Amino acid sequence: MLNQYFADLHIHVGMSESGKWVKIPTSRRLTVREILSEAANRKGMDIVGIVDALSPLVLADIKQLVSEGLLMPVNSGGYIYKEHMLLVLGAEIETREPNGGLAHTLVFVPDIETMAAFSNYMCRFIRNINLSSQNAHMPLNQLITIAGNFDALIVPAHVFTPHKSLYGVCCDKLSHILGDKELNQLAAIELGLSSDSDMADRIGELSEYTFITNSDAHSLDKIAREYNIFGMEALSFAEIAKTLARSGGRQVTANYGLDPRLGKYHHTFCSNCAFTDTYGLTGNCCPQCGGSSLVKGVFDRINEIADYPEPRHPAYRPRYCYQIPLEFIPGLGKKNMANLLEAFDTEMNILHYVTYDALAQVAGSKIADFIICARTGAAAITAGGGGIYGRMVKTDG
Repeated sequence: MLNQYFADLHIHVGMSESGKWVKIPTSRRLTVREILSEAANRKGMDIVGIVDALSPLVLADIKQLVSEGLLMPVNSGGYIYKEHMLLVLGAEIETREPNGGLAHTLVFVPDIETMAAFSNYMCRFIRNINLSSQNAHMPLNQLITIAGNFDALIVPAHVFTPHKSLYGVCCDKLSHILGDKELNQLAAIELGLSSDSDMADRIGELSEYTFITNSDAHSLDKIAREYNIFGMEALSFAEIAKTLARSGGRQVTANYGLDPRLGKYHHTFCSNCAFTDTYGLTGNCCPQCGGSSLVKGVFDRINEIADYPEPRHPAYRPRYCYQIPLEFIPGLGKKNMANLLEAFDTEMNILHYVTYDALAQVAGSKIADFIICARTGAAAITAGGGGIYGRMVKTDG
């Protein structure tokens, strides 16, 4: 019997405990120590991936937590936090593709020693190794070759977003920039906040890849706004590798993400006049102001490059569940949030398990209605675009 684990593998570190910035701009509270506490105690996660461990500043903080006994090494990779949550060490690395476009890729490795060696090697390509998501001054095929020598899991990040992603700005097909060897070395594909399995499975070459969806958190509150359920035997890096490879019965059993309409890059948007294209009608010029400052939305980009008019899901593809984070619930302020957490322990409990009557008793019937609507997929939503998130709205029903 496989265990089911909540997993968010894309969380950024804002600042080191020594007070030096790792990723700008993010929250000063986004330290490794605070991330682990928030993810375990408030969010209720079982697996987290920190994607700035290429930075020696972050590695130093992780080593400190190991020395304090808060993190314990796992023989088959990863680190257990306070006996119940797995930390995976990752790096988000920027590459430049042949057309000049920039893309982000996640690289995960088993332990501190491997990440330190990888960081030391990448220093010759990255100008400031202490900072997050720096340009490696190489194309993705070269990064894949290098990372493969460090027992890495390689996952293209937020692949459809209009900024720094493969399909968004670099290529119409991965096979245009990667050979068969490199394509076979990809462990999974990260969908990003403005897409889902129905959208991604309109692209034929993705049918062989496991999909994951993660928060890309730049603040503590954003941790677990998107996440996955991994079905695997135990908490370890090796088990995650088997899960992404769908080996030995392990698999991603569910993706929980924002309804794509809530994503801030779902629709095409004009940054000059704020026109939002909700019909997929725009070309290269804004129909409202005539300018060329259009930010191509994920919805429209996928329509451009899709092989199929409707998704063709492979048999193994898990369900994609539209999960609306508690921060999107209208009227749920800090006081009600604190009351809910005091009563029900973690956000995962509130989002997945607590009954309507129990929610209503603590936060009132209106908040309970919204949470249950979000849980069941019945929420009314206005779509986002151009860097502005969509929102959940009240209905007369």
